[in-house]
Amino acid sequence: MTQGAGQGPEVERTATVRDFRVPAYVHETGPYDHGAHPGNAAPPLEDPLGPPEGYTPTQRDLPVINRGDTLQVAVDPAEAQAPQAGTGPGALFVVGDVHGYLDELIAALQEKGLIDAAGNWCAGTARLWFLGDFTDRGPDGIGVIDLVMRLSAEAAAAGGYCKALMGNHELLLLGAKRFGDTPVNSGAGTATFQAAWLLNGGQKSDMDRLQDHHLQWMARLDAMEEVDGHLLVHSDTTAYLDYGDSIEAVNDTVRETITRNDADEVWDLFRKFTKRFSFRDEGGADAVRSLLDTYGGTRIVHGHSPIPYLLGEVGSEDDEDSARPVVAGPHVYAGGLAIAMDGGVTMAGKLLVQQLPLPT
Repeated sequence: MTQGAGQGPEVERTATVRDFRVPAYVHETGPYDHGAHPGNAAPPLEDPLGPPEGYTPTQRDLPVINRGDTLQVAVDPAEAQAPQAGTGPGALFVVGDVHGYLDELIAALQEKGLIDAAGNWCAGTARLWFLGDFTDRGPDGIGVIDLVMRLSAEAAAAGGYCKALMGNHELLLLGAKRFGDTPVNSGAGTATFQAAWLLNGGQKSDMDRLQDHHLQWMARLDAMEEVDGHLLVHSDTTAYLDYGDSIEAVNDTVRETITRNDADEVWDLFRKFTKRFSFRDEGGADAVRSLLDTYGGTRIVHGHSPIPYLLGEVGSEDDEDSARPVVAGPHVYAGGLAIAMDGGVTMAGKLLVQQLPLPT
């Protein structure tokens, strides 16, 4: 596996895809059938049961390390105060991976006083950041994107903002729509965006409802931002260092890569955004510092790797006897320098919406 810049060799992990079946609709003709690529019928995958080299799927059976030097921050909902409108920047909130769980997202935003009972922005000058991964796995990824787009307009009108970062699943959906079954250079065998999308929870209902304005919105998302001393990114990887030595440079490079519309380039970007666990193991704090020293901030806040993986609370995807993972709140680790925000909603965990800075 290609190493991310600024980190040592990653622990070797073998993803196990148990008895994966390609849904029948992959062979149907529909909105996701890419007529823009005549003659690009999907070639037989050399290994349809395994992910392409260099790709790290979000699987429950990824090995984890149950460490004792980490901390989960529990936040009492009764103590959560609705953000108040006023002059100057409002309260800062971040949202972890949503993955199509629209109802859970609405409930979490209402609990924090960010939207009202009708689903409209009611937080005045509050600032809300989504850390990426809006679609796949869950039932209504397009509904999630529509909500975020609408809240962005409503928040701006109220003097606040609602913004979003690029996650690996946004790159995956963009690639599946643009390139479909076009072979990409994965380094070993045949890989396609569509096969990877299906393998990692791609939903036919999302693809059927995907429109040009959704694609344009996703393609323009930033990859990282620094807000109030918090460096916000999607993935817990140092691969961002491959794309520039400033936040502006990284964001520009990512957008330019997507704009050039080269399947191999976008695949390489996607592959790097799937890397994980760079901040967890030995040397994790140094990996975080390499990002903070380059891009600014005193703490990094990320999604991507579900907290139950980091804590070792979830084993095999097929283990029906596993108890529902208990996620009390964000997960603080790497010597207090990293905050994980993916509560594992796809594995019956919790969709996290958190005000920053964290309570001490």
